[in-house]
Amino acid sequence: VQLQASGGGMVQAGGSLRLSCTVSGRPFHTVATAWFRQAPGKEREFVASYRPFKYADSVQGRFTNSRDNALNTVYLQMNNLKVEDTAVYYCAARVGGSYLSLASYEFWGQGTQVTVSS
Repeated sequence: VQLQASGGGMVQAGGSLRLSCTVSGRPFHTVATAWFRQAPGKEREFVASYRPFKYADSVQGRFTNSRDNALNTVYLQMNNLKVEDTAVYYCAARVGGSYLSLASYEFWGQGTQVTVSS
């Protein structure tokens, strides 16, 4: 399974970005997907998952996770971005396990940088 992420960039606080992640190599409906992020000097943390539909408290109400099954693509729409959202964002896919556990995710994209300036 390969995951190809894109859409990162630099934006001012309050702005928006949309990340995309295309999944290939396995039927899309057989994997659950999620987004994680890792800021400098910090551990990788959960952001949002699809199936189950969950968000981290820090992004609830600002980020929206969606999937286009026809395009085998997942999206993370990020609105009202804050400086603390600055991180490398990763899409990930799993077949089983828990949506919150990094160890459950067998497949990872390469990461895309999101930088939010004040």
